[in-house]
Amino acid sequence: MHHIKRPKQRIKESRGDAAFTWINYSILLTMVLITLYPLIYIVSASFSDSQAVVSGKVWLWPVQPTLDGYEAIFKHKLIVSSVMNSFYYMIVGTLFNVVLTLMAAYPLSRRDFYGAKLFMVLLVFTMMFDGGLIPRYLLVKDLGMLDTRWALIIPAALSVWNVIITRTYFRVTISSELLEAAQMDGCNDFRFLWKIVLPLSAPIIAVISLFYAVGHWNQYFNALIYLKDQSLYPLQIVLKDILVQNKVDMSMVADAVEIAEKDALRQLLKYSLIVVAAGPVLVLYPFVQKHFVKGVMIGSLKE
Repeated sequence: MHHIKRPKQRIKESRGDAAFTWINYSILLTMVLITLYPLIYIVSASFSDSQAVVSGKVWLWPVQPTLDGYEAIFKHKLIVSSVMNSFYYMIVGTLFNVVLTLMAAYPLSRRDFYGAKLFMVLLVFTMMFDGGLIPRYLLVKDLGMLDTRWALIIPAALSVWNVIITRTYFRVTISSELLEAAQMDGCNDFRFLWKIVLPLSAPIIAVISLFYAVGHWNQYFNALIYLKDQSLYPLQIVLKDILVQNKVDMSMVADAVEIAEKDALRQLLKYSLIVVAAGPVLVLYPFVQKHFVKGVMIGSLKE
């Protein structure tokens, strides 16, 4: 006997519900446009002719499309080295961060870990009380890390907030029954962490990795304090020189001077450099977005 599929009946919305839905969509669309327009403008300006940017002809789409701005950026030796430095700080720093966070959060999530509450109190204490900038600087100096790459990695090696989120995620997701079953099968703690805990923790690992990676990519203040060697500068320091101080060493982009006058080139470099600076983060986010909401929500649940 054949089953007849009945068409799905839609519940008719009342006028009030329809108006409410229309208002919601209108507000959301307005917010999207307000958010996207500056991004679209910056990208369009970065691909436009420098004179068109200065004269205000760029509104939505590129005017007289060109790659001159990006060519000028990558002819600037300091910009190229700073981009490579930022990638180094982001990759190596995030690796350190994630490993240390997992090593701290997992033992603290175990209810059979003696002294866990004391360690949590000490960690939270560091969130509320800080020695200050001068003691931190003297510590980094005494450790011999001034003007080295480690000055941007070691002082920011662990975030207590991320440890708390990860610890809570472990407690909610990894049940004590699962641990007991693994122990009955002869699984030790290290194997349990590697074979069971980490595979089940992809959402929270993706979340803290994104947090740490964005933090390292946007790192500015520590570099300003601890670094003097320009060859170690991250991208944000160079971005500051161009965007805030409006400093561009034109001798380093001599071939690009022919594009336009110096002022027009500076304006073009600003927009092109913003795109280069924001690009890696925008590319990284879609790969972890599917884990982001789940990881944050579970990790922030109150025990």
